[in-house]
Amino acid sequence: MEFKSFGLITPLVKALDKKGFNAPTPIQVKSIPIILKRRDLIGLAQTGTGKTAAFILPLISLLYEKERVGKFRKVKMLVLAPTRELALQIGEVAKFFASFANLKTCVVVGGVPIARQFKDLRKGSDIIIGTPGRIEDHLQKTTIDLSHIEFAVLDEADQMLDIGFLPSIKRILTVTPKDRQTLLFSATMSDQIKDLTTNFMKEPVEVGVSVASKPIEKIKQKIIMLDRLHKKDALKKIITNSSGSRVLVFVRTKHGADKIVKNLSKEGVNIDTIHGNKSQNQRQKALSNFKNGSCPALIATDIAARGIDVPGVKLVVNFDLPESPESYVHRIGRTARAGASGDAISFCSSSELKYLRAIEKLIKSNIPAFKSDGTPFKSTNLRESKSSEKNNAKVNNSSKQSKDSKDTRKNSIKYKRKNGAKKRKAKRF
Repeated sequence: MEFKSFGLITPLVKALDKKGFNAPTPIQVKSIPIILKRRDLIGLAQTGTGKTAAFILPLISLLYEKERVGKFRKVKMLVLAPTRELALQIGEVAKFFASFANLKTCVVVGGVPIARQFKDLRKGSDIIIGTPGRIEDHLQKTTIDLSHIEFAVLDEADQMLDIGFLPSIKRILTVTPKDRQTLLFSATMSDQIKDLTTNFMKEPVEVGVSVASKPIEKIKQKIIMLDRLHKKDALKKIITNSSGSRVLVFVRTKHGADKIVKNLSKEGVNIDTIHGNKSQNQRQKALSNFKNGSCPALIATDIAARGIDVPGVKLVVNFDLPESPESYVHRIGRTARAGASGDAISFCSSSELKYLRAIEKLIKSNIPAFKSDGTPFKSTNLRESKSSEKNNAKVNNSSKQSKDSKDTRKNSIKYKRKNGAKKRKAKRF
C-alpha cells in the first residue's frame, strides 16, 4: 500500500515523496482512513511506530479544505503532548507537512518566556501543539482562543495521565466545541483513559497494531545482577566499551541523574542528562549533542524521555528498574527503531527483584540474567537473592521491633520517674 491510495491531498503526497516515505506503517494504515472519515479514534501502539504522521497527515488534509486566508487565523487544530521534547518533535513534523498546504503551526511549551509565545500567537496559527500546563497558562491570559477548534489530539495520553495532567486535559477540552473530532493515541489503555474517552469522545473507533506490553523482537535484552554501589562502575564500563555508539540511560529520579553525570564526568566520561529541572535551552542542547554524536551518552528520566526520537540508539541501559513494568517496554523501545536492531541492559539489585518479576510477568518472558563479571546468573541464584531479600526484611523488621520495644521501655521509665517527682513535690506542699 502507498500513501497516495489513502486519498490524501496532492501537496502532502509530494511532501512524502520528498521525504522518501513510500510505505505507511501499520498504525498509519489503520488510522488514516478512519480519521479522513471524520470519526473519533483511539490508537493503541508502541512508541516508534509512526503515530505522529498517523494523525498529522489526515488532519492536514481535512484542514486544507477549510478557508485559510488572512493574517490572523483562528486555531482549528490542537495537539496536546506530555513533554516539551515530544511537543517540539511533533511541531517539527507538523511544520514540514503544513508548509505544503499553506497552513501555519505554533508550538507552546514551558521552559521558555511566555512573552515570546505571545508574539508567535498574535501572528495567527491553524495548528497549535503544546503541553497541557502551558496551554492552560495561555487560556488564563486569554492569549489562545480554542472556541473554533475542529480537531483535538491527545498524544501519549497514558503518560499525560501518569504525570497528573488529567484535570488540565479535561479543563482544556471543556472550552473546545463539543462537535470537534477527537483523536487519542496511547501505548496502554487504563481505566482513566477509558473514562476520558467516555466523557470527551463520540463513539470512537479503536485500532491497535501490537500488544503494548510486548517489547520489539529485535531488541536483545539482558539483566545484570549487582548491588547499587557497583552500578556506577558498571555503567562507566558499558559506555566506555560502546565505542562512541549512542547510549540512552534511564534513571528513576532527577537527583539520581545529576549525581551520575557529576561523578562520571569527573572520571572523564562524556555524558549529559535531560530532565524536568533543566531549562528548555539546556534540554535542547543536551538532546542536540546526543543526536549529532558529540555527546554519545545521555541520562534521562521516564517523563523527559517522551519525545526523544533519535535514530541510531544502539543501547538502552536501565540504571534503575522502573516501578511500572509498562515503562520498561517504553524505555527499551528507544532502540531498534525503524526496523533496526538494538540492545537493552538492565541493572537489578536485590531490592529491585520485585520490579524484575513484574516486568517478566508483563512481557511473558524470562530475561537472561548475568553477574557483573559476565557469567550467567542462574535461577537458583535468583531464588537465593529473593530469600536473602526476605531475610533482610525480617532482620530489619526484627531490629525495628526491638528498637520500638526499647523506646517503649525508656519512655515508660521516664514517665514513672517524672510522675514520681511530681507526687513527691506535691507532698512537700
